[in-house]
Amino acid sequence: MVRVMPVYGTRPEAIKMAPIVKALEADGGYEVDVAVTGQHREMLDQVNRTFGVVPATDLDIFAHGQGLEAVTSRTLERLTPVLQERRPDAVIVQGDTTSAFAAGLAAFYQRVPVVHVEAGLRTPTIWSPFPEEGNRRLLTRISSLHLAPTTGSKDNLLREGVDPSTIAVTGNSVIDAFLATAREPRPFEDPVLAGAALDGRTVVLVTSHRRESWGDPMRRTASALVRLATDEPDVVFVLPLHANPLVREIFRPALEDLPNVVLTEPLGYTDFAQLTARSRLVVTDSGGVQEEAPSLGKPVLVLREDTERPEAVTAGTALLVGTDEERIVSEVTRLLHDDAYFATMANAVNPYGDGHAAQRSVAALDAFFGRGARLPDFEA
Repeated sequence: MVRVMPVYGTRPEAIKMAPIVKALEADGGYEVDVAVTGQHREMLDQVNRTFGVVPATDLDIFAHGQGLEAVTSRTLERLTPVLQERRPDAVIVQGDTTSAFAAGLAAFYQRVPVVHVEAGLRTPTIWSPFPEEGNRRLLTRISSLHLAPTTGSKDNLLREGVDPSTIAVTGNSVIDAFLATAREPRPFEDPVLAGAALDGRTVVLVTSHRRESWGDPMRRTASALVRLATDEPDVVFVLPLHANPLVREIFRPALEDLPNVVLTEPLGYTDFAQLTARSRLVVTDSGGVQEEAPSLGKPVLVLREDTERPEAVTAGTALLVGTDEERIVSEVTRLLHDDAYFATMANAVNPYGDGHAAQRSVAALDAFFGRGARLPDFEA
């Protein structure tokens, strides 16, 4: 029996890890010892409940106002004795959070192989997005198995000298989770959404929370949304507010009095998937949403100057608009009223996955531990 320890702590990590955890549990050849860091407590617990994942260990690193250095040190200090006690055959981390990097570093210090899910994403500069780009580059250097979501991610790793035999292209497991959740229509659990009378109305979904968006960039986004909501009274703009007060103090005062803007608390995963399915388009600075929305044929306007997920831009299903107020207004308006332009983006091929990433990930682990053979790499 191979013991693996997935370690994660944010809602996006939980969503992307859940299909892999469940596939490993179903395999029968793995003892799956899930550890959570817990910095997105309520959202993390909700996702785990949705997918039936029960953590064996809760590191509970969250503290109000903590910086990146505290996340790193707390994760190292609290995960290390767990690794020393459990001695897993591999630690599995996902993506680019500071806790993912710290968990990988703790495993590296204990000479435990690191498996990196969603490996190989890159932007041109280590400073954008910060600190995620630095985290994922550092994780690459200490990982033994790289589960790349796309051939483009694999190519990034190869250019950096990573051994090709340690790379498997799996597709992104977020598509596995999202398709399973969004395809079955369900009523909204969130009381604000449930009472918003969205059926039959054009909906634009907006999310913004990233660190590099704080301050003036986010204020420009808020100003664009005020103009759009005023100019498009028949369109409902739905913005789930991130829990961070720096986000709320910008969006809430600007938008809360507009009749066709719906502000909600952070949504459960099922509600978010259902809301995406009902939306005409998505405006976001989130990495995961850039992957999820195209799986349902939803054009994505990305509130960033660059993205580590260029495949969607190349495919034509996503467009970088940054936080320029005029461009946000222009592109949203065009997608609302130019049906030919909308169809071009909505019908583009999703380059991120086909719903079988977890299966390919388990097969890659089988090959890594000498238990079986890999499956063919995912190709869009």
